[in-house]
Amino acid sequence: MTTRTESKKPRARDLGIPFDGVPGKYNAITDVDGIQVGFSTIIEGDSIRTGVTAIFPRRTNSDRSQSPCFANWFSLNGNGEITGIHRLAESGLLTCPILITNTLSVGICRDSLIRWFLQKNQNCPVDALIDVCLPIVAETWDGYLNDYHVFSVKEEHVFEALNNAEKSNGFIREGNIGGGTGMICFGFKGGTGTSSRKVDDLNYTVGVLVQANFGRKKQLIIAGVPVGKEMLEMGMNISAVPDEDAGSLIVILATDAPLLPHQLKRLATRVSLGLGKLGSISGDSSGDIFLAFSTATISNVPMMKTAEFLPNDQMNPLFAATIQCVEEAIVNAMIAAETMVGYNGAQTNNHVEGCHHRLNNDLNNVVHPHFYIFIHVIQNDYAYNLAISSCHLATGILPPRKKLFVNRNARLHNLEERFKHQTLILNEYLEKVMRLI
Repeated sequence: MTTRTESKKPRARDLGIPFDGVPGKYNAITDVDGIQVGFSTIIEGDSIRTGVTAIFPRRTNSDRSQSPCFANWFSLNGNGEITGIHRLAESGLLTCPILITNTLSVGICRDSLIRWFLQKNQNCPVDALIDVCLPIVAETWDGYLNDYHVFSVKEEHVFEALNNAEKSNGFIREGNIGGGTGMICFGFKGGTGTSSRKVDDLNYTVGVLVQANFGRKKQLIIAGVPVGKEMLEMGMNISAVPDEDAGSLIVILATDAPLLPHQLKRLATRVSLGLGKLGSISGDSSGDIFLAFSTATISNVPMMKTAEFLPNDQMNPLFAATIQCVEEAIVNAMIAAETMVGYNGAQTNNHVEGCHHRLNNDLNNVVHPHFYIFIHVIQNDYAYNLAISSCHLATGILPPRKKLFVNRNARLHNLEERFKHQTLILNEYLEKVMRLI
């Protein structure tokens, strides 16, 4: 199933990357009914690269009496911040929009969100705004590409993100947008990404939105392929940013499945497994913090609230959907993101030079292919290597190949003869064969 953003940028599935599960209509968090997302993107001069992302859990509603959602959170590595999270954990309720920005703009975003509600409810006493007085604001650090000394995010940008959410439809832009504008992921340009899954067994939907700013290039694994290692070994994609696991990951997970707060904690915890599939180790300086909420209705009657919920033993399909969504959303963020030059000349590089003639041939001589196209090339290489090795072990015969590979086959045969005559020891033989293959 192919799903694209409004800007028609390719997404992971458009490149044929195999992911498990069936996405919703938009393959976005907005496939959970009622979710609306808005952005404010700030790109100024050669050093300002930042912004704000706003997520409304129950459509854009500026009224002080927000209909609450059951919610909970999980910290895989706590070198980061989400404001208002202690009240959320204590009450089990999400009662206001969520903002995501850069580390040094948490304060202005928190204050501006409260002020936005006050302006919308001018005749309301402050104590009646208790549900928005401790808002949820999350952050990741964009200090490599963005000049954090300037404090570029202002009240007007927070208002813009909140107001833009009201105009949003199901499509969500990804990559260099909103709070994700200046973020780096696995040494490549990262940022905002999203994905969803239909849980047909239960007739519910799970959706996530990520702000991806973590990982080292050598760690990156996609569809089981060690893409980062392969590209480093090929000498490709050298970026002018430090190769450090420094940053953070914020994941906002929404579902329409009726879950209680302790069950949402279980979903938030499973986000970690999606990171693991991509090779992340959740490094010491990374703030990997996840928030999950349910849009299922909480009945409100005088003196009593009631809620239906799934039994715990029915949650496995939701666990699987969560892991699948997180994996794909992060890859979507990286695919949509474009090469960016920022503060002090720091530069990410999401395109690679075709420096190897065979790869160029496989890629139809594209000079600057987007780096994820290499996933297919690497996967095809692995499949061929496995097949030829199996054939060689079973028959001792190397199958014929195109003219391009005749020399390689001859060299393999030569290595085999040298090994038989003991002019190569086993380790040397295996090393040389692996390099050829």
